[in-house]
Amino acid sequence: MGRQWLHAKRLVAGLRKGRATGKLVREISVAAKMGGADPSMNARLFTAVEKAKKESVTKDAIQRAINKGAGIGDEKLVMEHIVFEGRTPHNVPVIVEVYTDNVNRTAPEIRVLFKKGQLGTAGSNKFLFDHVGLVEAYHADPQTDREAAAIEAGADEVEALNHNQNDDIPENTCGAKFICDRTNVHSVSQWLSKNAWTVVTSEIGYVPKQFPELNETQLTEVGEFLHELDEHDDVHRVWAALK
Repeated sequence: MGRQWLHAKRLVAGLRKGRATGKLVREISVAAKMGGADPSMNARLFTAVEKAKKESVTKDAIQRAINKGAGIGDEKLVMEHIVFEGRTPHNVPVIVEVYTDNVNRTAPEIRVLFKKGQLGTAGSNKFLFDHVGLVEAYHADPQTDREAAAIEAGADEVEALNHNQNDDIPENTCGAKFICDRTNVHSVSQWLSKNAWTVVTSEIGYVPKQFPELNETQLTEVGEFLHELDEHDDVHRVWAALK
């Protein structure tokens, strides 16, 4: 998923609970806006709601977020989706997805963060990523055949995933990242859910085509820069070419 760099070797601390909760609520609203208010028919919304529940977000807050995103009631979600492209210190390509209700405020703030990051720069680099559907899930049986599941679900590729890479993958389970066409995210998620897999992430995102070689010091500096970007309230996802 987009925050894979947060987990790698525990380079940076987890997000503050209050800010993380705010982003979970926003994710629920965005998911409802994009795919409708019914979690059973909207895999992205379902996973967002489940994560919010784990973080003890109240039922009322979750329902308000769904209603706001789906346009139910008086409160409507007014958000613009912006994608920033650039590079971190040590020349690592990065894509930053932002949802904001004030582009004139957010865009300059993101550019300032790039400038503060020493060698961090803005610039086109989408060609260095594949724009795909991503579904992360786990099966209770650690011996489950990931490749067979990927074929049955309709995914194009599958990668092993463990607890160190994603905190939502329990230890001693079969974790996997299923990569598919953007239009197949829902169908892949649905098949997995119906076949004893627990889906923890279902979204459209970016997969790097190649990864720069970095030493430990460089990796730490890049992680700190990415963490600074992700801390911004309007930043939704940060995708970086890091293993």
